[in-house]
Amino acid sequence: MSNRSNQPPVLHLNPADPLVVATRDLAAGEEIGLGEVKPVEPIARGHKLAVKPIESGAPVRKLGQIIGTATKPIAPGQHIHVHNVEFRPSAADHGIGVHRSNLPVLPESEAATFEGIVRADGSVATRNYIGVLTTVNCSAHVARMISDHFRMSGELKQFPNVDGVVALTHKSGCAGGEETEGNHTLCRTVAGYARHPNFAAVLIIGLGCEANQMPRLVEAEALQTGVRIHTLVIQETGGTRNTVEAGIARIRALLPVANAIKRQPVPATQLTLGLQCGGSDGFSAITANPALGVAADLLVRNGGTAILSETPEIYGAEHMLLGRAVSQEVGHKLLDLLRWWEGYAARNNESLDNNPSPGNKAGGLTTILEKSLGAAAKGGRSDMVDVYKYAEPVTKRGFVFMDTLGYDPVSVTGQVAGGANMICFTTGRGSCFGCKPAPSLKLATNTPMYNRMSDDMDINCGSILDGGATVEEMGEQIFQLILKTASGQRSRSELLGYGEDEFAPWHLGATL
Repeated sequence: MSNRSNQPPVLHLNPADPLVVATRDLAAGEEIGLGEVKPVEPIARGHKLAVKPIESGAPVRKLGQIIGTATKPIAPGQHIHVHNVEFRPSAADHGIGVHRSNLPVLPESEAATFEGIVRADGSVATRNYIGVLTTVNCSAHVARMISDHFRMSGELKQFPNVDGVVALTHKSGCAGGEETEGNHTLCRTVAGYARHPNFAAVLIIGLGCEANQMPRLVEAEALQTGVRIHTLVIQETGGTRNTVEAGIARIRALLPVANAIKRQPVPATQLTLGLQCGGSDGFSAITANPALGVAADLLVRNGGTAILSETPEIYGAEHMLLGRAVSQEVGHKLLDLLRWWEGYAARNNESLDNNPSPGNKAGGLTTILEKSLGAAAKGGRSDMVDVYKYAEPVTKRGFVFMDTLGYDPVSVTGQVAGGANMICFTTGRGSCFGCKPAPSLKLATNTPMYNRMSDDMDINCGSILDGGATVEEMGEQIFQLILKTASGQRSRSELLGYGEDEFAPWHLGATL
């Protein structure tokens, strides 16, 4: 139970901050325990209240970090938000490797364990699906018809160790060149899923005339077809009905093999965790995100891998990662990504400050700098050992960064393609999400939302605010839940059936 008597009406997060964060709705003139400082207007939960005078043009700090610039004088007691604070590019020091933690890693013999599925090639799975993938949107319907057959026929009841037959389809694969950046990204993503250990086997369906040709995909991505990976091309197989029948027959033959598995203890070195946040609010940087950062550090300490992503959402907080880079090369990889994103936004008449979303702002986030401050906290304190392209296979253990969008389905798709076999997703507004074949845990930032959407949330990090747990204690709870879920315990999103529609490869470049 949350101990709400320990919850103050406002939180002063850092002595350098000229503001506090409201832990509940505040009325104008209400006594909030700050002497003469009282709200001069209503302040919503998660929003910021000035406790010191802030001059126009002065930096505004939260958690000791700059989150924006005052556009007008702000007096104590006034609401701090989009009406009086604006984004300006960060001037933070980009020192590379100046704040490395050198946190120790346990020997594998001492690492935490989970009950995993060991594949023939030595890779380790947390789930046991059969996947139906597509080269192009034009084969999506056939893929759905194949997976729907097994969903509705009852045949899977004979194979209790198979988690399901899932169709992961997308909206691209043609109307562009074979050698474009967009097609290379799509191929890399589909191949990452085809090789993913959480699939006992996959069937890739093509149309036949698309830009993303099946033979090129197989050759360029070095996919070993015939045992785990199978292909069908609709135009060669004789159309929709023939391909559906052939696909059903192929999967029927694979099911007994996929079912013949058993879980066994394996070290946490075999876990690759994707770190995500969506529907963030003013508490994300205070509760769920830093608690997830503690869990990520625990995983890294046990020899596992944690992937932080969403490049536009670490913009302005990049110095917090650059200081932990293990080399100049790794640091400059991240800086190059940020420069690319600045140009990408400009070319599309966008600003990186267009993120936060309206929901984020309603939850108390004012600028991308403030949102990034919370997003970066998911990465804990471990040294950053490498930086990867979208959907690129993650080969190093430890804390890494992957270039992705801030849009959650596209971001997670890249992480899973890179090898993530678990996802932790923090949310303050209440995002609903899953990502087959990798189980996804949902971490609520605040108790009211958790209580309102408890059927979607796996753990309530709002107890940090309520006085029921410290950030470190909550991080340990998250880490233990990761191990249990990796061992087969179902997440809320799995129980609700989420995970197929959220497959969303990054669509780069022009559609012709």
